[in-house]
Amino acid sequence: RDCLLSRGLGDVYKRQLVQHPRRHGIRQYQTGTEGAGNRCTLTAAQTRGAPRWPPAPIRTQARTMTAAPPPIALTIAGSEASGGAGAQTDLKTFHTLGVYGCTALTCIVSMDPKDGWNHRFVPVDPGVIADQIETCAAVHSRVDAVKIGMLGTAPTIDVVEQALQTYNFPAVVLDPVLICKGQEFGGALEVDNALRTKILPRATMTTPNLFEAATLAGMEEITSVEQLKDAAKRIHDQGVPNVLAKAGPSLGTGTALDVFYDGTTLEVLEVEAVGTERVHGAGCTLAAAVTAELAKGASPLEAAVTAKEVVSS
Repeated sequence: RDCLLSRGLGDVYKRQLVQHPRRHGIRQYQTGTEGAGNRCTLTAAQTRGAPRWPPAPIRTQARTMTAAPPPIALTIAGSEASGGAGAQTDLKTFHTLGVYGCTALTCIVSMDPKDGWNHRFVPVDPGVIADQIETCAAVHSRVDAVKIGMLGTAPTIDVVEQALQTYNFPAVVLDPVLICKGQEFGGALEVDNALRTKILPRATMTTPNLFEAATLAGMEEITSVEQLKDAAKRIHDQGVPNVLAKAGPSLGTGTALDVFYDGTTLEVLEVEAVGTERVHGAGCTLAAAVTAELAKGASPLEAAVTAKEVVSS
């Protein structure tokens, strides 16, 4: 810019733009040096290609960026106040794996530190649960996978069964929470029976822990890998296409061990155990990771393998 205005003018200390009254874009730049005033008139031809003053507004052409929408996963589960399990953990797991999560809360669960951390369980009205599922199905053009966690009551199971019939979700992962710590076993038996007859047959995959696997399989207990394999087969025979029976570190193998069975393939999935204690929310995280991977198009076995890696990482 200064080279257009120098022409022997010396050090420029002041420049003032004066608009020329004539047309054709002729401009005059008023410059000055100490002790003398100098004017250099430049035509539009001379300034072609030189920076304009004042600068013209920068015009940018908007670019349309089209990104593929993320898969959608719905969790139908309880709210667990600490954030370590339940719908809160499901949403965090979905997000970590690149899946957009939405929720239908079935109950509110908090843990009582004054009573051995027993769970305080408050069910959500079944009509409100139905409304939440309706909203998720209506807002999103397609829900790619659903995870079902804590249901807790027979009326809740009824409304969820109706929703599964109505919306025909392409993949349903049932994490069969049969009982909360501190809940009466009489109520758990009613939930067990309703879950077994109404939700289990509609699941694409189920992810029971040792207690849940034994209960659903009609076994007294599971204390070995062979018994866990047998339980997975028995559950599959009840109409579930894919079973991921979770033992974690509880069978004393020194690994975190689960069994996958789909009627043909029987796989024992093991990773290095992280500690020896059962971790609150680990089962929720595993089932949520399976759900996220199914939403992304993985096969059930691929989803199970990835979920094991997620939980142990």
